Amino acid sequence: MKFCWATIRVRNLEESLKFYQEIVGIKLDRRVRSGSGVEIAFLGDGETKIELLYDANNKEVSMGQDISLGFEVKSVDEMMDFVKEKGLSIHAGPIQPSPQVRFFYLLDPNGVKIQFVENM
Repeated sequence: MKFCWATIRVRNLEESLKFYQEIVGIKLDRRVRSGSGVEIAFLGDGETKIELLYDANNKEVSMGQDISLGFEVKSVDEMMDFVKEKGLSIHAGPIQPSPQVRFFYLLDPNGVKIQFVENM
């Protein structure tokens, strides 16, 4: 079995696309319309894929607080500087639970926790 993607329902597709492309650094793979008022965007290449689902008829989005998406970065400090320069607030961290790993959390435009991880 192979993992395909994680789906995130979004309030605003353009705002979410901007976040995942400019902050996380994931490229847009394809974008399709699927029925009346529904638009889907797939981001990522290779193994990491995210599906953003926008429904103009139902803009209510509810995110669980115990789910996060993790992305590996070369340096937590550099990534924290980058997101601060973009005017975003750090949600939590940096956290270093062991000498081998360090991370912090950011919230995407819909409240999904995004974890940036440095494997040391």
